[in-house]
Amino acid sequence: TLTSVDNLATVMQAQGKYDESETMNRRALAGYGKILGPDHPDTLTSVSNLASVLACRGKYNESERANRRALEAREKILGPGHPDTLTSVDNLATVMEAQGKYDESETMNRRALTAYGKILGPDHPDTLTSVSNLASVLACRG
Repeated sequence: TLTSVDNLATVMQAQGKYDESETMNRRALAGYGKILGPDHPDTLTSVSNLASVLACRGKYNESERANRRALEAREKILGPGHPDTLTSVDNLATVMEAQGKYDESETMNRRALTAYGKILGPDHPDTLTSVSNLASVLACRG
């Protein structure tokens, strides 16, 4: 049921129905937290999903907090090189860039790029996305 709630939230976000998506994400997160605990990987994915819709709504401070929560827990539970952890690094970098926090965004983007390069190789799509993300923040800095 919670997976369906999460999926519906994702569809609503893609349709630009951010209020409904946020409500559904919060419902899924509460359910996962209650059933699986606050640090279960599915709960952390729900935290990340909520952070994404919060960023779409311009709630950057709240999105940053949620992204940091997901990142810190994933680092602890999954390790710094796990793909889900690196997704959290990317997500936090994006929110930092949106807030004009270019130094921190650059640091996070370089971290993701280095890890993806080592783990997946220089030509993997995730590595190349990291190259693009880093280029974006560097362009913003001028």
